[in-house]
Amino acid sequence: MRRWMHTFPNKMCCLQAMITVMVILILNFIGQLNSAEVDTNGYIAYCPCMGRFGNQADQFLGALRFASSVNRTLILPPWVEYRRGQSRSVQVAFDTYFKVSEVAKFHRVITMEWFMKKLAPTLWPPGQRISFCHSERTYGEKEDCNAKEGNPFASFWDTYNIDFDMSEFFSPLYYDTGSAHEMKRWQKRYPGDKYPVLAFTGPPGAFPVQRADVPLQKYVRWSDKYEKMADDFIAKKYKDKPFIGIHLRNGIDFKRACEHMDSSENMFASPQCIGYRGEKGKATKETCYPSDKSVVKKVKAEVKRLNAGTVFVATDDRDLIDVMQKAMKKVKFVKQGSPASPHLDLAILGKADHFIGNCISTFTAFAKRERDTKGLSSSFWAFEPKQKKDEL
Repeated sequence: MRRWMHTFPNKMCCLQAMITVMVILILNFIGQLNSAEVDTNGYIAYCPCMGRFGNQADQFLGALRFASSVNRTLILPPWVEYRRGQSRSVQVAFDTYFKVSEVAKFHRVITMEWFMKKLAPTLWPPGQRISFCHSERTYGEKEDCNAKEGNPFASFWDTYNIDFDMSEFFSPLYYDTGSAHEMKRWQKRYPGDKYPVLAFTGPPGAFPVQRADVPLQKYVRWSDKYEKMADDFIAKKYKDKPFIGIHLRNGIDFKRACEHMDSSENMFASPQCIGYRGEKGKATKETCYPSDKSVVKKVKAEVKRLNAGTVFVATDDRDLIDVMQKAMKKVKFVKQGSPASPHLDLAILGKADHFIGNCISTFTAFAKRERDTKGLSSSFWAFEPKQKKDEL
């Protein structure tokens, strides 16, 4: 009897542990069932087929707002990446870089991988897949959406073995989420019971990102993996003093694009500094493609202002570290090793004590939007914002 009483607590602990494990398994199973429930309002899928990450991130915010406005679940697309030596794009799952749970705080979402595995076989089976576009995309003699013509269109849909059986032209409807009337027209024309999936050939969102959608950035949060990678890099490279992060967009492609600034200063992500009506200032060729002298001058001023000890450099081409080091001998300049991860660059830039970026670049725009949600300061190369007039 004493022996049994002595072992009784241990047996109870084991029983409690078994019950706990069973409860966790049951909750996980229930969670999976709930995740697989069908949204009777329907789903939205799209190919983020315009540009690289910065452009895709801009239009993602618009697509997220659109899905919310028409009350459909957004199928989170993978990020389309172009890698050297590969002729076709590579698709990287959305949750590789960002937390799905954070996006879901704004609106219903599901990853493309989960949707295709759990719901598509019955909800959106082969033979019933419609591609949606505003008007015809003409390739050869076939005039329809041609959703899989060209790169990355073909490789994007092929990643999930998706072929389309017909096309639907939704003109004259448009993605005007600011108009409740327009959103109701979408719902009336394409009810969820008849059109369970609206699969767009491109993002259902404007480019550049619209003013009303900028605040949605707060729902785009780095995955635990990238958050940790950024924190580890910072802890290893930076000591007690503040550090500055800079983005240099100085590749030959961007240099050529900046040659058009004289005819149109409202290019790409320029509203982030000049405003949507040009009310905050004027962008120039120097703003778009700053000289080495401008870069050194700006960095030197911010280093002095903050008493910064380190500058982190993210770039698509020349890092200018040698040039800056000569002008600021006591400052430490660092960057990622090769090959650098642009997403890790962004995660680090989002944590800097101050950030200097390119007014025209959507890559810079992502970092600035994230920093704005945290109340962190940012500025731009060769750009002086208009001074606000004192009110009488």
